[in-house]
Amino acid sequence: MPDVAIIGGGIIGLTSAYFLARAGASVAVYDRCDFGKEASWAGAGILPPGNPDRAATPIDKLRGIGSRRFPAFSAELRDLTGIDNGYRVCGGIEFLTAEDTEVPGVWASEGIAFERLSADEARKLEPLGEVEGEPFLLHDCAQVRNPWHMRALVAACAKAGVQLHANTGAEGFADGALVLANGTRVTAWRYLFAAGAWSAGLLRAPGVFPVRGQIALLRGASCSRVLMLGKRYLVPRGDGLTLVGSTEEPEAGFEKRTTPEGIAGLLAFARRTVPALAHATLEASWAGLRPGSPDDLPFIGPVPGAPNVFVAAGHFRAGVQLSIGTAQVVCELLMGHPPSVAIEGFVLDRKLSGLVKSAFRS
Repeated sequence: MPDVAIIGGGIIGLTSAYFLARAGASVAVYDRCDFGKEASWAGAGILPPGNPDRAATPIDKLRGIGSRRFPAFSAELRDLTGIDNGYRVCGGIEFLTAEDTEVPGVWASEGIAFERLSADEARKLEPLGEVEGEPFLLHDCAQVRNPWHMRALVAACAKAGVQLHANTGAEGFADGALVLANGTRVTAWRYLFAAGAWSAGLLRAPGVFPVRGQIALLRGASCSRVLMLGKRYLVPRGDGLTLVGSTEEPEAGFEKRTTPEGIAGLLAFARRTVPALAHATLEASWAGLRPGSPDDLPFIGPVPGAPNVFVAAGHFRAGVQLSIGTAQVVCELLMGHPPSVAIEGFVLDRKLSGLVKSAFRS
């Protein structure tokens, strides 16, 4: 009987498991497939800058916690497991449109270092082609390589004593116990549902839904900083590889596959943004199912009517950057401490009032 049973072995579930284990809890994690092989593996790993002490909203505070803690956390994982997660501060350029006029003010109030660039100044920094929007240089934008980070997390959880049950799906929660797909019932002191796009079905509660995103991986001359243009981006890995993303397809449901049209659109975007990529070769492409929510905010907190059942799901495009902040709050809640971030806007039964904007979209 573990203290905490976690359903979902992606970046949210595993980071929470590690934090809880380090806090002294016995933890078991159950996942329907291999750990971290869904949205957590498929993402680009962009880590925007942030400052939790001056963040204007709870979601930006979660992001700020991640920005502040990721360097030390990456070093901790490397020291514990010997696995480098690829964390590095590479800088980024965000291209803002007329709809984003309030964003620089949000950055300034948060204390984020940025510079407004002219088009010529941006082209001196990066080999840009046709780019819409006004460029802003973000000195502290960072990145992590998702598959490397997930391998490090799995290894760190194992070393911390977390019981890891891969390929062990769950049917849901009934009569005070977690019911696994094989019929086994698991009893624990606390339960955490962190199963990404599959969380709503397990909880029998609406809210989280799959949003397919396709990504292409190119090899060839590219940019040196992360380029963020609305919902699309280029992420240079520093070893001749560049990630190009991403589509956003809620209509695809749980169909996790690439499409010729989706990949062709990403390649056209890459070549238009950085013309030198016209000579790049397509190394690979893949799709992932992001856990979307009606207002683009995650669900974090207790499940109504079940005081020992909690949820942490619906992080949509920002699972990596919100993972540390979410795990910090989850650990506080499950260990009986006041949360360091206000969760009223994240609870399952919150009043939904349209999409909520945050300081970054990628």
